[in-house]
Amino acid sequence: MFVSTGGIDFDKKKSSILLMHGSGLTHIVWSLHEQFYASQGFNVLSVDLPGHGNSEGPSLESIEQISNWVKSLMNVLGIKKIIIIGHSQGSLVGIDFASRYPDLVSSLVLAAGSYKMPVNQDLINYAEAGDEKAVLLMMKWGYEGSKAFIGGNPVKKIINSSREIREVLAVDLNACNNYKDGKESLEKINCPTLCIFGDLDKMVPLEVGNKMVSMIKNSEKKIINNCGHMIIFEKAFEMRKSVKEFLTE
Repeated sequence: MFVSTGGIDFDKKKSSILLMHGSGLTHIVWSLHEQFYASQGFNVLSVDLPGHGNSEGPSLESIEQISNWVKSLMNVLGIKKIIIIGHSQGSLVGIDFASRYPDLVSSLVLAAGSYKMPVNQDLINYAEAGDEKAVLLMMKWGYEGSKAFIGGNPVKKIINSSREIREVLAVDLNACNNYKDGKESLEKINCPTLCIFGDLDKMVPLEVGNKMVSMIKNSEKKIINNCGHMIIFEKAFEMRKSVKEFLTE
C-alpha cells in the first residue's frame, strides 16, 4: 500500500490525519493539502486505496470494505484515534467509519459529501465499459472551474486508461451507488464534524448538504462560494483554512 506523509516522518506522539480521496482518484488530489497539515503538527496519511495509484491489489468493492481497510491500516501503524478528512466518496467512508468505529475517530471533515451518493446509470455504464466518456462526465458534473484550471483538469490525468476506468473508477462508483446505510450511520456519529460544501456543486447540491448537517450531532457547516464538487482543487486554500480552524478551535 502507498501512503504519502507530506514529506514528514510519521510520529506516534502526534495526532494523525487520514486524507481519503474520491472515486477513481489517488493521493495526488491532496497535493495542495498534505504539507500544509503536516506543517501544522499533524501526521498526514494521504492514501492510495487498494488498486488505485501506487497501491497494489484489486479495488475494494464496498464502502464498508474500505472502512475495514482503514481500521487495518490504523492497527498496522499503531494509531488509536484518527482524524478523517474525506472528499466525495471519501466522505462516505468517513461517515461509515465514524458510525461503526466511534472510539477510533477524534474528528471528521466531510468535503463535498453526502450520506447517500446515487450515481447516474449512464456514468456507471460508461465506466464499466472502460469508456473515456465516464471521465468526461465526471469533469462536466464535478468540476465547476475545469476550463480555468491551470494545467488542465487533474481528474483526466489520474484516470487516463480504459483499465483504470473499468477496474478502478467503475468499482468505486458502484460502491457509492450501493451504500444504503448512510442515514442510520449519520445518527451514530458522535465526534465533532465539519461539513464543507461548494455552492455550485452539481453532485451534492446545497439542499442535500444542509439536510445531512441537520442529522449529525455536534456538526458545523462551511459553504465555499463560486465552487463546485472538486473543492480540494478549486478552493484548496480556503478549505485548508477552514479545516485548520476547525481542528484547532
